[in-house]
Amino acid sequence: MAQRLRIALVAHDAKKDALVGWAKRWEAWLAGHALLGTGSSAGEVERACPSLRVERLRSGPEGGDMQVGARIVEGAVDALVFLPDPLNPHPHEADFRALIRVALLADIPFALSPTSADHLARGMSAAEDEGGTAAVHGATVREHGLGDAADGQGYGRHSPAKQARLADARGV
Repeated sequence: MAQRLRIALVAHDAKKDALVGWAKRWEAWLAGHALLGTGSSAGEVERACPSLRVERLRSGPEGGDMQVGARIVEGAVDALVFLPDPLNPHPHEADFRALIRVALLADIPFALSPTSADHLARGMSAAEDEGGTAAVHGATVREHGLGDAADGQGYGRHSPAKQARLADARGV
């Protein structure tokens, strides 16, 4: 494996079974990566998949979605699997909308359904099998006014071609 990815796992209560099912299908691949998850999502994945260790953050309503978002902004999450429940209202809806926004701004791969999570895992796994690394953090956080990296280059890792495009876009 070329690079150990950091993958966040988040699911609303009505989607926990779907997240666990996805994690079981991809357990062998996920075992090679660093996982983190919100509250019971992390616990349920660990119980169902004995080979996986998932760093447990707070539950979503207690700020877990914001913790995951902060990790994305810091460049400490490479991909996000977030299975929201579209049928029920949630008191912390603003938090998970912010999580999606941060994932978009950081340009990390993310999935919002089990099918898209399968595609995400399949694509990242194929990139690793080809000897490369999966695409991570396509945009710098600094470009979007969300922070500044100590090295002044923003957060994340980019291919040389992507670094050149970003430098051109910044006028560097």
